[in-house]
Amino acid sequence: MSAALIAAKVAPAVGAFRKPPRIRKSLKYDQYGLPIPHVDIAIRDIGPCRLREHYYTTLRDDLMYMTYVHESGHRPPPRQIRLRFDPSDPYSKNRRNTPVGGDQLGRKPAPLSTPQTVVQLDRIVLHTMQKDAINNRSSLIGTIAAFRALSGETENGGGRSSRSGVEIVKGKKSVSGWVRPGLPLGCKVTLKGPKMYDFIATLTEFVFPRMREFNGIVLPPASSTMRTPSGVAGVISFGLPPEAMGLFPQIEVNPDAYPKPIGFHVHFITNAEGAGAQNRARALLSGFQIPFARK
Repeated sequence: MSAALIAAKVAPAVGAFRKPPRIRKSLKYDQYGLPIPHVDIAIRDIGPCRLREHYYTTLRDDLMYMTYVHESGHRPPPRQIRLRFDPSDPYSKNRRNTPVGGDQLGRKPAPLSTPQTVVQLDRIVLHTMQKDAINNRSSLIGTIAAFRALSGETENGGGRSSRSGVEIVKGKKSVSGWVRPGLPLGCKVTLKGPKMYDFIATLTEFVFPRMREFNGIVLPPASSTMRTPSGVAGVISFGLPPEAMGLFPQIEVNPDAYPKPIGFHVHFITNAEGAGAQNRARALLSGFQIPFARK
């Protein structure tokens, strides 16, 4: 069969288009006057994430090797600790009955070392508290705009209902003359997925190298005990000063839009738990080029 004959048969198929389907029912409109499609539209990842690929191809195996603890045989059952009061005593029925010696939360054992329990980053939470918002809640507008620029998160962004965007933190308890329940105090934003790794890349490549007198995240003294609730949580937290906000490229490109720089806290939440969770979480962040220093 000649090439001209093949082209004659393929050409009608390539150039033929069917009529678009007829809209059988009218579209509904949301509160902003925009049409709501009949199907759920979600934006997926448009490209590979460099740090995520680095974790699954290199860092995960190294962490398994570094944090592996061999246990021969079955793990013995946990020791039953006597309660402070007798549960059968009617006089202590409604009393708070804690174990003797405390709740033993800091002595929680680590899970077995398996490929499924290798430490990994779950999410990153940024939050800040604005004292000026107590008297003037409009002072949070600049903070919300800055967090949206840093994170790229909006409510239901990309068609995903799990994205909550920038959330306003409100007071829960009443403090005389200062805080009332429901009073806006600050804001926070949660990063997951590729945006979480993009934030780490921005920290390590643009912010930390240009911060003055920054040697790394300060570690606790070597003599401090790790048998504390924070020691078995696997959450690494540190704060950034207000001058660090101007070092982010998203803010640096238009600093006049954010007239008042703010400081904020960064929480790296991992799946590490039990004894040694802090050390495993620090090893994970060190693999992402986040420095640590001890005074």
